[in-house]
Amino acid sequence: MNRTLLVNGALGVLLAAGAGTAYLALGDGGDGAAASTRLSRVARGTVVSSVSASGSVESARSRSLSFGASGTVRKIYVRAGQKVKAGDVLARLNQTEALENIDAAKANLAVAADGDTSSEKGYAGYVQAKNSYNSALRAYQGTVLKAPFAGTVTAVNGTVGGGSSGSSSSSSGSGSGSSGSGTGASSPSSSTTTSSSGSGFVELADTAHLQVEGQFTEADTTKLKVGQTAAVTFDALTGTTATGRITAIGAAPATTDNVVKFPAVIALGDVPAGVRLGQTATVEITVARAENVLYVPSAAVRTAGGQSTVTVVRDGRQVTTTVETGVKGDQGTEISSGLKEGDEVAVSSTSGSGGTNQRGIPGGGGPGFGGAPGGGAPGGGAPGGGGRR
Repeated sequence: MNRTLLVNGALGVLLAAGAGTAYLALGDGGDGAAASTRLSRVARGTVVSSVSASGSVESARSRSLSFGASGTVRKIYVRAGQKVKAGDVLARLNQTEALENIDAAKANLAVAADGDTSSEKGYAGYVQAKNSYNSALRAYQGTVLKAPFAGTVTAVNGTVGGGSSGSSSSSSGSGSGSSGSGTGASSPSSSTTTSSSGSGFVELADTAHLQVEGQFTEADTTKLKVGQTAAVTFDALTGTTATGRITAIGAAPATTDNVVKFPAVIALGDVPAGVRLGQTATVEITVARAENVLYVPSAAVRTAGGQSTVTVVRDGRQVTTTVETGVKGDQGTEISSGLKEGDEVAVSSTSGSGGTNQRGIPGGGGPGFGGAPGGGAPGGGAPGGGGRR
């Protein structure tokens, strides 16, 4: 029995010694409880800093199309969800009255042209007749609604036999989107212009060029630049990812629940199958990257008065050491000087989390502390599924 007690006692000492290599007891807190920490070795690898935001998929170019003339709808050639090409006829009004007006205006113009146009009165009559003819021709052209660009019909807001007030069309789309800034050249026979109305007879969207507008916190916005690449994931399409780039950063913020956010437009590259307008997406943008550098868990770094320090453990003793940092993250922080690979640092068991997603990716030079998950963008970009703002 005494032998058994001796063996158990020895095992207890070994276990206690083993636990001591993984955790240290730091100073008492206000409640008298000791705060435990773990040890982590300084490793070499890649530190990535990224920001993320949520938004919805939208077309980089869309139009609310309406007839350029008033009349009764005679024919509708498309339905919602149908793809069309530039110049395709979408709908047509009854053209009887328009044709009659053209014939009358054409006859009046012929009479005026045959008259005495050398006098001021005769020339004025000719100009007036010509203007009337051009006006009648535009009204006739306005009875035909054509697609100004290739896209998908998202809505048809009229019926055959119904009336058209001849309201003009409105357009939307990012000026820096991947498909360009224009709204598409209007067909001569479409005769559509811009109005403040957001609902036309036919709604058309360019589904070949999509984008996501994310709302970023003001702190994260300072790290964004036009041209930065982004990894995009879709809530409704598990495992589906896309790449994009920032094409525009908004200058006017929006404040929600006392949080100031700025919009940024991310144009998608190749659009994956199954992606639809209106789907929720998350964009993650790599804003800083340092490769083959020394790093420690960010929780090990304390910064005060512009100076950063870590607690290095040597021979069981804790030594506060001043360090210079590079790319900073919630999980990994680059160490530019002050430590060497393999040093052991104390890491608090509790740490806060910020809005920026940052991590260290082990590069084979030492143990990692929580590598980045897979599914990142090509070229080492940020993985999908980052935290939302």
